[in-house]
Amino acid sequence: MALDIVLTNRYSMIPALLLVIAAVAYRVATGLYIHSGATWLSNFAPFAAIALCSAAYFPAKLKFSLPIVALLISDAILNSYYGASLFTPLILCRYLVFAVVGCVGLALQNHASFKTLLPASLVASTFFYVVTNAFAWLSDPGYVKNFAGLIQALTIGLSQYSATPSWMFFRNSLLSDLFFTAIFITCMSFDRSVERSRAKALSRTA
Repeated sequence: MALDIVLTNRYSMIPALLLVIAAVAYRVATGLYIHSGATWLSNFAPFAAIALCSAAYFPAKLKFSLPIVALLISDAILNSYYGASLFTPLILCRYLVFAVVGCVGLALQNHASFKTLLPASLVASTFFYVVTNAFAWLSDPGYVKNFAGLIQALTIGLSQYSATPSWMFFRNSLLSDLFFTAIFITCMSFDRSVERSRAKALSRTA
């Protein structure tokens, strides 16, 4: 009976892992496609949600390692394609932000639900947007170092880097994070209900 429960718990992670893999593949595919001008897809990648949900639901060994590895793989592929460095201050800042988001998910692991994780996903997306764009404002010489420069970083960005304004990146990341979080919670809730039903059935036959 104990072995059956352990195997069930392991198998219940498979749909969630497939969601993470699909999100990574989607980010890579759209990252390559955006190069051809599909700017409406810019940043429609739920990596803040992956960090949040992984920390909230996955076993201890995967809570932080899985989202970091997933992000690193996608960054390696895209940066290699665009000829960009994999380790820059801005990228390291982004990884630090994801670690903070993961800590939020870890704090919510015993209360993971739509009521807690959807608002947390909204906060995580906003936090990621503000911190990374503020860091870009501070570190990029293209921005004037005053309040107007900060507003530019948070709204339109620098046109020489992308035709897509910053606010559109934020909108897309916010929508993708909320969408992924909702799917992830639904998936895990269904799996947990199946686990409980199976555990009850096994206890009756034991």
